[in-house]
Amino acid sequence: MPRTPSPCIDVCKFKRKGHCIGCSMTEDQKSMFKSFKKESHRTGFLTMLMAQQAHLGKFDGWRIAYAKKCRKKGAKDAV
Repeated sequence: MPRTPSPCIDVCKFKRKGHCIGCSMTEDQKSMFKSFKKESHRTGFLTMLMAQQAHLGKFDGWRIAYAKKCRKKGAKDAV
């Protein structure tokens, strides 16, 4: 089974207090996700990211874009 893909949806504009307007990650979080080798760490990070998005608001389009990315890569839809 393919690994969980990065939550990045290739917008990468850090305009919301250091958070990307597309996925809500900070640059440090983006680097951190890349370092995760265990699938449990990757899915745990996604859970945290979704909670962060709910707290910050304005990230409704991310779920749709990320689900599409997961389907394209043949990965389980994590959202």
